[in-house]
Amino acid sequence: MADDAAHPHMISAGGADRWRERDLAVLWHPCTQMREHVSATFAGDAGPTLPLVPIARGEGAWLVGQDGRRYLDAVSSWWTNLFGHAEPRIGAAIAAQAGRLEQVILAGFSHEPAVALAERLLAIAPREAGRAPLAKVFYADNGSAGVEVALKMAFHWFRNRGDLRRTKFVALANGYHGETLGALAVGDVPLYRRVYAPLLAECLFAPSPDAYEAVPGESPEACARRAAGALGELLERHAGEVCAFILEPLVQCAGGMRMHHPLYLRLARDLCDRHGVMLIADEIAVGFGRTGTLFACEQAPAAREGDAPGIQPDLLCLSKGLTGGFLPLAAVLATQSIYDGFLDDSRERAFLHSHSYTGNPLACAAALASLGILESDRVVERNRATATRMAALAAPLAALPHVADVRQAGMIVAFELARDCRRDAPFDPSLRVGLRAYRAALERGVVLRPLGDILYWMPPYCVDDAQLELLARTTAEAIAEATACA
Repeated sequence: MADDAAHPHMISAGGADRWRERDLAVLWHPCTQMREHVSATFAGDAGPTLPLVPIARGEGAWLVGQDGRRYLDAVSSWWTNLFGHAEPRIGAAIAAQAGRLEQVILAGFSHEPAVALAERLLAIAPREAGRAPLAKVFYADNGSAGVEVALKMAFHWFRNRGDLRRTKFVALANGYHGETLGALAVGDVPLYRRVYAPLLAECLFAPSPDAYEAVPGESPEACARRAAGALGELLERHAGEVCAFILEPLVQCAGGMRMHHPLYLRLARDLCDRHGVMLIADEIAVGFGRTGTLFACEQAPAAREGDAPGIQPDLLCLSKGLTGGFLPLAAVLATQSIYDGFLDDSRERAFLHSHSYTGNPLACAAALASLGILESDRVVERNRATATRMAALAAPLAALPHVADVRQAGMIVAFELARDCRRDAPFDPSLRVGLRAYRAALERGVVLRPLGDILYWMPPYCVDDAQLELLARTTAEAIAEATACA
């Protein structure tokens, strides 16, 4: 390979060391114990726990390193990339918009991409017979910010009505909704929440309907029904105190890709109605076709025979794949009733939440292009065929030693690793089994970023059969290598 100066986007082995030094001198990486990039090691191993991989470009389902190595992006770059890296139609939409208007304050001003995107989102949002549709869109900058918007809206709406007792939120055990303080308050993953607990607002946690936690002989549906019963009891004990219940429909992603039966969504919707509580659906990770329908909420059973399936939340949070993975943007969809609750002569009764880049024209243009691709390419229909292929390739891995569970929701597949396949026997955390598997897969050209000792597939929708076969083969090899220490 020629030297770095001749090929500025490629680096040699020596250049990789220089890059590492430059990076670690100035960057603080997210969701990372930075010491692991410098000196921490596995027990009995040499070398850094976490490699630091400089990426030069993306091509479809591939990331291309600055040394020329290719990596299959099996996690869609933190679940954001829908159609593949450098999708030309989205890139062209951003470029065209950049030549017209790159940014304008959205307070007192407006622009075509923001209005057009809101119209499109409301047209495709989940609907439920007998319920007024979602009617207004509030933009934010990212998923956590979108959750903050929804929580504040729910609380403030009741306050505007003079109902000052409704100050509590209910969320699911093991749920995750983001890293800002409001979003963190309704999350229940100890690794992220515990240290900040003194700063967080009060939240009540209901048992998760997670089918992995079903008692022996209990079906996923029965598990969901049992969890809904506990939610009903919690709402009853705190009658008149709860403003909103927030959940991730079908999949608790950061909580380990734990999945529940869609019946829970119907039962939760009915319980919220019964107790006068708003339902917030956090579809930030699972929306836009990930679970087999455009929105996960659409898979809930119908309320009455003859009605279309699905539930409609009072507030719907969207982000991540909204722009196809190109730019940060979040949207919170609200009912007309919630919007009307803020209309008043008093500015204190207005919703004064704001971000500098609210409704950024470039991000809205990217989102419009992304929605266009979802429709024109019949992506959701094609995803169902891809999910079937993923299921077939994942099935043999269930027989591997130390694979306690293989579960799937659409184009999300998770592999729970535990000692001797026993659900009650997790690996000693000091063994770092998940990180061992990550490192083994990375050496084979696949990005399998773990959630603890859980590996998962969430590839871009453009992934093909050959890439899926590589993914399955590499996952099996990575599990075998990572668990050899057990």
